[in-house]
Amino acid sequence: QEQAVESGGGLVQPGGSLRLSCVGSQKIWAITDMGWYRQRPGAQREFIASISPRGATTYADDVKGRFTLSKDNAATKTWYLQMDSLKPEDTAVYYCKIATWGQDYWGQGTQVTVSS
Repeated sequence: QEQAVESGGGLVQPGGSLRLSCVGSQKIWAITDMGWYRQRPGAQREFIASISPRGATTYADDVKGRFTLSKDNAATKTWYLQMDSLKPEDTAVYYCKIATWGQDYWGQGTQVTVSS
């Protein structure tokens, strides 16, 4: 079954760090893009970052310089979102999306809570 699975969320204090992972199943192919999105309480899902197959990254303005999206070169279909200098307003459910020529695969989401 084709799917994307996120992990790594949790509770962290302001200024802390977390690393989220997204793993795509081996049946997913023809990947065109991989991205992270988040949905804050009471808000719509919003774009955070994306990476092309060649490694070109794009970030939303409010996470630029704090979040880093990378691909695991040793493991296929595995990506990481390193989140540093976290703020309370980063609290949200974080989703990864693997885009292919055929369809998009969304993960189930992982909760990130930034609070003291």
